[in-house]
Amino acid sequence: MQFEVWAPQADRVTLHCEGATRALERDSDRAGWWWGEAEARDGTRYGFALDDGPVLPDPRSRRQPDGPDGLSAVVDQGTYAWRTEWAGRPLPGAVLYELHVGTYTREGTLDAAAGRLEHLAELGITHVELMPLSPFPGRHGWGYEGVSLWAVHEPYGGPEALKRFVDRAHELGLGVVLDVVHNHFGPSGNYLPVFGPYLTDTHQTPWGAAVNLDAPGSDEVRAYLVQSALAWLRDYRIDGLRLDAVHALKDTRACHFLEELSTAVDALAADLGRPLSLIAESDLNDPRLITARGAGGLGLHAQWNDDFHHTLHVALTGESQGYYADFARAPMAGLAKTLTGGWFHDGTYSSFRGRRHGRPLDRSRTAAHRLLGYGQTHDQVGNRAQGDRLAATVSPGLLACAATLTLTAPFTPMLFMGEEWAAGTPWQFFTDHTDPELAEAVRRGRRREFAAHGWAEEDVPDPQDPATRERSCLDWSELDGEPHARVLAWYRRLIALRHEQPDLTDPDLADTKVAYDEKERWLAFRRGDVRVAVNLAKEPAAIPLGPRKADVLAAWEPVEAPGADGVLHVPGESGVVLLQG
Repeated sequence: MQFEVWAPQADRVTLHCEGATRALERDSDRAGWWWGEAEARDGTRYGFALDDGPVLPDPRSRRQPDGPDGLSAVVDQGTYAWRTEWAGRPLPGAVLYELHVGTYTREGTLDAAAGRLEHLAELGITHVELMPLSPFPGRHGWGYEGVSLWAVHEPYGGPEALKRFVDRAHELGLGVVLDVVHNHFGPSGNYLPVFGPYLTDTHQTPWGAAVNLDAPGSDEVRAYLVQSALAWLRDYRIDGLRLDAVHALKDTRACHFLEELSTAVDALAADLGRPLSLIAESDLNDPRLITARGAGGLGLHAQWNDDFHHTLHVALTGESQGYYADFARAPMAGLAKTLTGGWFHDGTYSSFRGRRHGRPLDRSRTAAHRLLGYGQTHDQVGNRAQGDRLAATVSPGLLACAATLTLTAPFTPMLFMGEEWAAGTPWQFFTDHTDPELAEAVRRGRRREFAAHGWAEEDVPDPQDPATRERSCLDWSELDGEPHARVLAWYRRLIALRHEQPDLTDPDLADTKVAYDEKERWLAFRRGDVRVAVNLAKEPAAIPLGPRKADVLAAWEPVEAPGADGVLHVPGESGVVLLQG
């Protein structure tokens, strides 16, 4: 078997494989690369030593059986016998479900999560979005401090378990999207800077030195990231990637890294004959991200839309701290603006940032499905001091209103695991750092962050306490109790309507028409022949829908169809979906 590694600054590179060592040769055709051959098979442990230094894991390791600090292991991708023929599932018309493997079940493994996928198929979900799977220190964590970007976290089950999970998902008709982190590497177990200039001080990010996308040596770093992305899509039959915080990808080159990545992914999709999607997390509100490369954009297929979340959250809760302040002055108007224009900040002044922010979407050429809409995500729940879900703050009726807006809006809807039954468990920030100094720094930093917002230290959960992760695991016994069963039935009905009514997946963002009353706290909108109304007030609302006859398709509380006057009478804290003839 041939082994190779990029180590441009080394004078000598030694392969350590199953107790034997051999010096690698410089590759005469590729600057900085070393290669050599050795006997190996699936599972063979190996590592590289640079200039007689310690034996380190392979930067392109496919498996880390003993964690980020251990030796790498060979993975023979051809040993798994795939059961399911899969033609792929495109993003238009999708309903996504964000899932964290370590807390979706108490077992916290990919196999255990696969055992719960029927629930999602029956709910009407089309794509499961897995939070990051790259190895990180310890057993439990969110996954955003991963290293070895080609490998699967061993406590989750390793590479074979991921293949079993994807196979089962495809068997049930579910696509799989994987969250990947290209904007930084974890602080523990990261040996990449020993091998080459993977980081650069040219730019700084919230995590320190930036990933090197434009300084000397960046060609190979970009290739490292692109090829790892393609490996997930090819070797594990993943259907798409969610790209974490792309605004932190600092790149001044004429061809941006994201354009290079989207070009490579589109080429792979053509080769494989199935659709592949790139979904960005970005706070830039820059339409160039999701504009086709031929039209001067970067060619990504979709992006998260935090503006929709923020306006919805403020309308439901009345919260106005931090970045919510921008949306708190007139939340119903904010909802109307995002439902018809995509973003709230499209060049408007942001008091949170102290400057103008965003750029308008061209609604005539931006399909609505390219924006993901959601009422809850891992970020928006987990980055609250106590990880409290929306269900801990608002009534079941307001949860139903949130679901109504999320699942009938023009955007591609996404749910956060447990949201569909108003899970009573929080989802808190937890870590399992094996480095005591790093663990204490994270603990102190978390408490200091929330102390600045008035929280007492003792009220901020200790990320390193195993109980913090335990509290965050879903409680599947809740599904049969109330109000959980009723909320679940409502989500199931709304998702079914989204699949049944073509108007609800119409890509024309400009076709959505909205009416609202800020004081009375109601909002109604039209998408083709479908009418949607929500009343966020406790008191009933009289909402004028117009003279056309309308039939009620779904209602959280019993509602009569509008009479001859075209007025819909909606009970307090309730949502309604109608079809006009």
